[in-house]
Amino acid sequence: MRGIMIQGTSSDVGKSIICTALCRILYNQGIKVAPFKSQNMSNNSYVTASQEEIGRAQGIQAEAANVKATVFMNPILLKPSSDQESEIVLLGRRQHTSTGADYRRDFYEKGLEAISYSLAELKKEFEFVVIEGAGSPVEMNLNDKELVNMKVAEVANVPVILVADIDRGGVFASIAGTLSLLSKEERSRVIGVVINKFRGDRALFTSGEKWIEEHLNIPVLAVIPHLPDLRIEAEDSLALDHLKKHSSLKRDSLDIAVINLPYVSNHTDLEPLLSEEDVSLRFVQRGEELGYPDAVILPGTKSTISAVNWLLDTKLFEAIQAYEKDGGYVVGICGGYQLIGQSIIDTAGTDTGAAGKMVNGLGLCPLETQFMKDKTTIQSTGELLHYPEINSQTISGYEIHLGNTICLTDDVVPFLKLNGKHEGVYGEDGRVIGTYLHHLYFHDEWRNAWLNQLRENKGFDKREVVSYEAIRRQAYDQLAEAVSKELDINNLINRIEMWEKNQHGND
Repeated sequence: MRGIMIQGTSSDVGKSIICTALCRILYNQGIKVAPFKSQNMSNNSYVTASQEEIGRAQGIQAEAANVKATVFMNPILLKPSSDQESEIVLLGRRQHTSTGADYRRDFYEKGLEAISYSLAELKKEFEFVVIEGAGSPVEMNLNDKELVNMKVAEVANVPVILVADIDRGGVFASIAGTLSLLSKEERSRVIGVVINKFRGDRALFTSGEKWIEEHLNIPVLAVIPHLPDLRIEAEDSLALDHLKKHSSLKRDSLDIAVINLPYVSNHTDLEPLLSEEDVSLRFVQRGEELGYPDAVILPGTKSTISAVNWLLDTKLFEAIQAYEKDGGYVVGICGGYQLIGQSIIDTAGTDTGAAGKMVNGLGLCPLETQFMKDKTTIQSTGELLHYPEINSQTISGYEIHLGNTICLTDDVVPFLKLNGKHEGVYGEDGRVIGTYLHHLYFHDEWRNAWLNQLRENKGFDKREVVSYEAIRRQAYDQLAEAVSKELDINNLINRIEMWEKNQHGND
């Protein structure tokens, strides 16, 4: 299996988006390509068809490559639950929570084994692998037990492209410094540099390109322009920054307040709302900021009980209660669904580490959530129960949660029927909705029906359905086209072949 690894001079240089572009470009050339990231740190996750949890970035890259995502595309997922600890997900299954120091000490060999096994499995099915690195390959204090950059390139036996972000400044120093800190063997894997996020006249960088090639003895394979308007989900913790950056209060628009919970998870649930011209997302962190929006969304969170304490500290707890009591619309997804209930009990200690700890929820619905040991990760399909005007009643998405939520009274109205069972809660006139189903807003007709209800409340005209799926597909092609203009894929493949021949010659 041929491949290339994309590493960066630092975090947020655009590795993920370039990997996504390469997946689409190679797919368009008829090559069966798989994305791969050995270890992802993110609360933004994805459930495969085999009910296994991986980083969402690899799910998106698989979609760009037009292949089904598998657990072998991201064998290790670390999900931060506090500043010190992360949940370890190995080959799609929850293991335990660990500190960074304990993880480095105890997990290296097991992680390396999972990475090697996953690459071997991908080799059975795919012609090409696009591997994404993490952070920088020259974190000198961590490189003795690193599982994300040059060690992975060595295991996969692939060459490396180094990506540098010119937009933040210091691009020459970042490239020169990174290359100088690599060992001779590591340096021999780097077949070229990509300059990313370039603004302005491309000709102005000609002398810079020449300097890199002459002084550092490495070719510049592409100078990729800044691409601010692509509707492609961003990676990891940067995804929330992406949402905030593309959210602004528009004139004559619906004001939707998103509660910016600590350790927020799967906030890509909100991405489809950005495709609506008359919707403004506003991220709220304090009670006095809430005001009276057209709707409030409580997204997922890695620690629901910590989120309750945060809501109390920020005065958002009582602000949301008052807003709902005054007729406001509230949607809770996953952890947000748990928050709108009456009580939350950490029965097994899997949310806080303190078994039996109990807190009161917002009390918007008569629900109780208990955290047990077993984690639910499942792709779900079902039907809507309250929207007869919608043509497609089928809805699909995925669930990722530790808690189990039960109704405390018999009069709770379910929101959906999922996998043959009633699920979620649907308050009077749909003012309060709660569900474990991620991807709710990806259902174009339901999203439009919900928004039209808000539009009608505000005196706005109803609107037609916007196809977010079509926007996503178009975005992959636009990304591939933009990158292809600068990065010659045939030249890249030739350089990979030359590197492989040199490797064989040195054996």
